[in-house]
Amino acid sequence: MHQGSIRLQPTFAFLSIFFVALFWQLPPAGGEAGPLFKAGIAARSFMPGKAYYWRGAQTRSLLTTIWYPAGDGAVEQPQWIGPPDSPLFHAGNAAPRAKLSPVPARFPLIVLSHGTGGSALMMGWLGTVLARNGYIAAAVNHPGNNALEAYTVEGFSLWWERATDLSAVIDQMLADPTFGGRIDARRIGAAGFSLGGYTMIEIAGGITDRSAYRAFCQSAKADGICKPPPEFPDLVERFNRLDDLAKTDSEIRDSLRRESESHRDPRVRAAFAIAPALGPAFRPEGLGAISIPVGIVAGIADEIVPVGSSARYFASHIPKARLTLLEGGVGHYVFLGTCTDQGQKARPLLCVDAPGVDRDTIHQKTGRMAVEFFRANLN
Repeated sequence: MHQGSIRLQPTFAFLSIFFVALFWQLPPAGGEAGPLFKAGIAARSFMPGKAYYWRGAQTRSLLTTIWYPAGDGAVEQPQWIGPPDSPLFHAGNAAPRAKLSPVPARFPLIVLSHGTGGSALMMGWLGTVLARNGYIAAAVNHPGNNALEAYTVEGFSLWWERATDLSAVIDQMLADPTFGGRIDARRIGAAGFSLGGYTMIEIAGGITDRSAYRAFCQSAKADGICKPPPEFPDLVERFNRLDDLAKTDSEIRDSLRRESESHRDPRVRAAFAIAPALGPAFRPEGLGAISIPVGIVAGIADEIVPVGSSARYFASHIPKARLTLLEGGVGHYVFLGTCTDQGQKARPLLCVDAPGVDRDTIHQKTGRMAVEFFRANLN
């Protein structure tokens, strides 16, 4: 049950923004002469307006990173993840506190979902591409399942609650005094990586069935999706005890009741899933009712979330799904941020790709696919 995990040690559990005047321009998306905008970056601590299930997390707000089309005077600077003196990942280049571009009057909104144990900023490679191409992109730290604080079994196991996080962020973004009036509420999409890819299936209307997942993992077909992440080695055992915990924990009990409900957000008109996880947690009939376009991209060499049981399975049962498989040794963690030299040394599992695989090139290619997908489906 290992989906795109990254766990930073306590001393690393914060995000650092370095300010270096450098403009990083990606290859054009969709055949244009170049990006339409520079990328701005901002942060919010959103508080949903009603009682919220925080899944045992210490932080009781939805920490959200926002990338957006910035005005001409913006100066993009490298963004980093890790300690200031020794960052582990590059999170793209963006202009902190830059003014939102005055034109056009409104922009589409894309909400972003990170992988297991990751963070909002880890989606920066995609968020910056979307911003440069005219989208406001908002990535949330999922409670109990992000690298900024202690993990919780609820955050790792009650997967469907992640779709609720994205819906809450949409609510808050539409009400935000800076961004709300500039968002075209008719053009909202979502994108996510790994367990964030699973979240795309949920918010599109897929129905989770834990019994189907258990049956798969107890069968001869069981693969890497059934293994616990290294930072949570007893997760499978604790996942299997959720029903017992629910007998004495009303919040877990209420969440388990919501498992079989649809978490479709009708405001989301298209979903882009990158190396989506937990295919076996959906029965075919739980996918067949999805009516919005779903783009899927994955590396064919992915051993963490094998494409047969997830990406290909989703594509074969979602009516409007379109699948792209990347060859040439592209694995799972290539969709994390680009690693620094220190990251390569400290996090080899997350940072060392197969020979011949260039992470920046994969990011650029996947970013172009995402922009083209949303252009085609959020018109």
